[in-house]
Amino acid sequence: MTTQRTSGRRKQAFAAAAAVAALLTTAACGGGSDDGDNGSKTGAAGFDAANNKVAQADLAKKGGTLKFGAAQDADSWDTTRGYYGMMWNFARYYSRQLVTNKAEPGAAGAEVTPDLATETAKVTDDGKTYTYTLRDGITWEDGKPITSKDVKYGIERVWAQDVLSGGPTYLKDVLDPKGEYKGPYKDTSADKLGLKAIETPDDKTIVFKLPVANSDFEEMLALVSASPVRQDMDTKSKYGLKPFSSGPYKFASYSPGKDLKLVRNTEWKQASDPIRKAYPDEITIQFFSDANQLDQRLLSGDLDLDLNQTGMSPQGRTTALKQHKGNLDNPVSGYVRYAVFPQSVAPFDNVECRKAVILGADHVSLQTARGGPVAGGDIGTNMLPPSVPGAEGQKYDPYKLATDNKGGNIAEAKAALKACGKPNGFSTTIAVRNNKPVEVATAQSLQASLKKIGVTVEIDQYDGSQTAGIIGSPSNVKKKGYGIIIMGWGPDFPSVQGFGLPLWSSKYISESGNNNYALIKDKAIDGLFDQYVTTLDDAGKTKIATEINHKVMEGAYYLPFVFERFINWRSDNLANVYTTDGYSGQYDFVNLGLKNPKK
Repeated sequence: MTTQRTSGRRKQAFAAAAAVAALLTTAACGGGSDDGDNGSKTGAAGFDAANNKVAQADLAKKGGTLKFGAAQDADSWDTTRGYYGMMWNFARYYSRQLVTNKAEPGAAGAEVTPDLATETAKVTDDGKTYTYTLRDGITWEDGKPITSKDVKYGIERVWAQDVLSGGPTYLKDVLDPKGEYKGPYKDTSADKLGLKAIETPDDKTIVFKLPVANSDFEEMLALVSASPVRQDMDTKSKYGLKPFSSGPYKFASYSPGKDLKLVRNTEWKQASDPIRKAYPDEITIQFFSDANQLDQRLLSGDLDLDLNQTGMSPQGRTTALKQHKGNLDNPVSGYVRYAVFPQSVAPFDNVECRKAVILGADHVSLQTARGGPVAGGDIGTNMLPPSVPGAEGQKYDPYKLATDNKGGNIAEAKAALKACGKPNGFSTTIAVRNNKPVEVATAQSLQASLKKIGVTVEIDQYDGSQTAGIIGSPSNVKKKGYGIIIMGWGPDFPSVQGFGLPLWSSKYISESGNNNYALIKDKAIDGLFDQYVTTLDDAGKTKIATEINHKVMEGAYYLPFVFERFINWRSDNLANVYTTDGYSGQYDFVNLGLKNPKK
């Protein structure tokens, strides 16, 4: 799951990140308040009050306008194409799935529960057949019933990657591993429902027949990409401008990069939906080009929360921790922040050159650039986030990044340079999004430490809103000479498949929207993934997940920065608010309400 958070123009980004780290350490200990109310001056719930628990649970009232702010628009609001974590979270306002994540705090929020379906799957045929029955009373925004054929058609759109590129393709790969189906737009059957792996014997029943069992299949059906789409309302590449609603809210207006407004879907019935409470009358998003401006609007009370959910910028954090600590939460996210080395750019086709950068980096400085141990997170020592079964946290530290080598090991780095045939170092370019000051600060930190081992780095700040076509294009990466890419990733669902498959499987390398930036083509890793998906017992899956992570780290494809933490804002007026592992430590948007709807 990728995450986007733009953050204004760079102004001494590294210095700001470093300065706020000390203040955050005080916040972690519960200090920094001068009013005796854990930082709450105006009726906020208190510091960390919504971190894996519900804050102001019984205070949500019907009505009012829930106001989001954002420094980055979604990649797409099309349920097939969206891949940003905040988009998946927000999309549950206007889309439903057969199953979805529980609307509960913490680890429980990552569990799957029925939504459009009456119950979770009836699984037969040794894990290869999944059968669902749809609920009564489920309707589209025009009042027509949602049918099993609508669910099938919505899923078939995943195959139309030439028109609808960008979203996750797990369902395509699991249901049609040979790539025989061409998608609904090239479907020659009269009803455009020619995908044989999904059967719809009647409008209430849908049956999935997997060629090979996959132990995470129901997790894939809980993704937004498995939402129903009604064929007569499918506007193809324009669908993201106004999706047709199956949820409690519908699109009223949308100006990309400016604002979005949802209003109630009057055809939605509470009795048909066990998940959504639909407290607000309206939900709005205002988009900003400068994250500092966004943070100012949050601090002033004009907005309720940040859509992007990847933490306040250094300037905003400093003010919030001093004056409004009771409005803040500090969750551990499911994200790993990292540098990755495309093997298409010399000399990163040599494992020893990759190791030289890993060993030469100052990991404490990188952590500080990310915001320190509280706002940034623990030093990353490997590539499997703590929320994924099989993760070992800092216990698995093959390059001693959190211990002996945390300040960088110049001697070992130079030995690696000699081993890769570059004893005097080399020059390369770091690609970093221009709308993320924290990433720019991270690049500057890496640039400074690598200079000590003779590696000269140029920093190229590219348009962060065009990620998929810039660093997601292997040919462009090679052309630009991007030897180091700074990025981050969280689980699409809580398993090594849901986190690592798009990053590490050779099958997932693509010419556009690519996420396997390192261009990993490792038969051992591919083989372990093949083994994982057919392993049905949890202990076996956990063991394989650990092995995959070890293989990735042995290949030195990544320099992990941190197992990320956030400092996120919630307004005094926000009620029924909690963080959830289902969306990588974000607040669960689906049932947020307001204490005072008139505000």
